[in-house]
Amino acid sequence: MNLQSLIVCRSLHDEEIFTGAADDFETAAKLVERAERLGLNGNLYRAYLIYLLAHEPNLISTSIEQRGGIIGESLREIFIHDVEILLPILRGEVTNNFATVNNYKPTVANSDEAFNELIKRLEKFTTATEIADAFIEHYRQFGYGDIATYRAFRWDSAAKKIVGIRHFETIRLDDLIGYVHQKELLTGNTTAFVDGKPANNVLLVGARGTGKSSGVKALVNEYYAQGLRLVQITKPQLKTLPDLMETLRQFMSKRFIIFIDDLSFEESEAEFKHLKSAIEGGVESRPENVLIYATSNRRHLIRETWRDRQDTQEELYRDDSTNETISLSDRFGLIIHYYAPTQAEYLEIIRSMLKRRGVELDAETLRLEGLRWEMSHSGRNGRTAQQFVNHYLGQR
Repeated sequence: MNLQSLIVCRSLHDEEIFTGAADDFETAAKLVERAERLGLNGNLYRAYLIYLLAHEPNLISTSIEQRGGIIGESLREIFIHDVEILLPILRGEVTNNFATVNNYKPTVANSDEAFNELIKRLEKFTTATEIADAFIEHYRQFGYGDIATYRAFRWDSAAKKIVGIRHFETIRLDDLIGYVHQKELLTGNTTAFVDGKPANNVLLVGARGTGKSSGVKALVNEYYAQGLRLVQITKPQLKTLPDLMETLRQFMSKRFIIFIDDLSFEESEAEFKHLKSAIEGGVESRPENVLIYATSNRRHLIRETWRDRQDTQEELYRDDSTNETISLSDRFGLIIHYYAPTQAEYLEIIRSMLKRRGVELDAETLRLEGLRWEMSHSGRNGRTAQQFVNHYLGQR
């Protein structure tokens, strides 16, 4: 194939698999290696080309990200031109003399939801225009590369890039038992955010083990197909928040939750000022595709002692000091409170968890065993309930 005529997909020039520079068996070896590493199946020429177009950046995918899903008509026409050149591969017409390569079954199939959805979508189309538009829609919905592959990321502040989390929790909102009102507030705010409507930064505060962190993680699994991603950042990295936000500006067709778990500060720690500035008040505005969600066991985030309230403290204007300590939590537009469950709610959590695993206990046994576990562990909360269920199922 003459790949020299490609314009926006010129990176394919270097792929010997498509240029015919290698013989059939050498090409087969390369394709099989990639199929096993990436979980590709079917016609490996076709599968590998689709994988490259979905994951490697090109002018189409990067333009869509940077411009919030918009692409010019001329750029679209050029992309159709490139797809026309690649059409024999994308239709599965290019085959190898080593027949297994033409209908390959990998040891472990690719589990990337976005990529597998693209493969299925492309099976419906045969013309260059249809296939090009299918890729464009894929870039708009899922992005490209790691942004399409991963739901959650961690912030590498040294390299100034986000790194995909391969083994992210698969928890969904339906898995979280109780706290109906809290989930409604959380989903209402997040739905508005992914729909491009005004939404607030969120502080989830309250008793430990009540599902605050799990609720945020579940949101990403619920709204992944609508373009929501999560980026976790640690407290020491807060001073690099401007760098992170500048990085996320490159992906304007996606929505990002910057997640800070178990957040609290000592009065001597300066990181809270970086967070205050990032949320509201900095010279550079927060990108419209970014919100900050934080969890904490403290309502006011910054630890304050009775000594801080004494008239003998060195601070001349005590009210100014008090305002400083509470101003951070005030900048979260939505504060959701999580309270420790009642005894009845705690037992219902256990009952529901066991029922989902096909186990039902009579009410008296459940009460006795559940309360005995609570008294010998860290109190009454969802985490304790989950630990009891794990123990009970493990001993059966």
